[in-house]
Amino acid sequence: MIRVLIVDDQALVRTGFREIVGSADDLDVVGEAANGVDAVGLASAHRPDVVVMDIRMPELDGIEATRRITAELTGVRVLVLTTFDLDEYVFAALRAGASGFLLKDTPSAELLAAIRVVAAGDALLAPGVTRRLIAEFASRPARPSPRADLLTAITAREQEVLALVAAGLSNAEIGLRLHITAGTAKTHVGHLMLKLAARDRVHLVILAYQAGLAAM
Repeated sequence: MIRVLIVDDQALVRTGFREIVGSADDLDVVGEAANGVDAVGLASAHRPDVVVMDIRMPELDGIEATRRITAELTGVRVLVLTTFDLDEYVFAALRAGASGFLLKDTPSAELLAAIRVVAAGDALLAPGVTRRLIAEFASRPARPSPRADLLTAITAREQEVLALVAAGLSNAEIGLRLHITAGTAKTHVGHLMLKLAARDRVHLVILAYQAGLAAM
């Protein structure tokens, strides 16, 4: 059972999300919060697998709440769900440690699928967000010097896998590219997360850029 905490300052929105999440046999709503302060407290108390997080809220916004939760609560992942499709929110949410970013008009089935993806340790972004992230990287005037320390911590094969993760390939696609099984690819990704202390695949992509393994 995947445990879910719903965070939104609008009661009607929380009710709608609760009904959607509650309709799935494998998902369970363990709490609701109307602001970032309560979100952090409830996440600490209940240790949900996924926090469905709004951005604009009183007392403490969703970006800072996400930052505190991901920094303090290992294993608790955040899926940001917002009305505002703005780059500043997308980048801020990912920098804060969010594992996913969707808009509130996402169909119910896609929301449920997104919660499952994030709970499994993968990352999920709304259509178009990935393209903007790539454009953001490409627009930077200079690339920072690669962090050699990241490469010394992993094997040559793991470097190949990390580069393919940064290219957006799934475990199955990585397996086909490297002529290994999807299960072996998943094992390599798991080792990378452990060795590099990565939260999820989004964090792995960031580390791949820092290591100089991802193409601009």
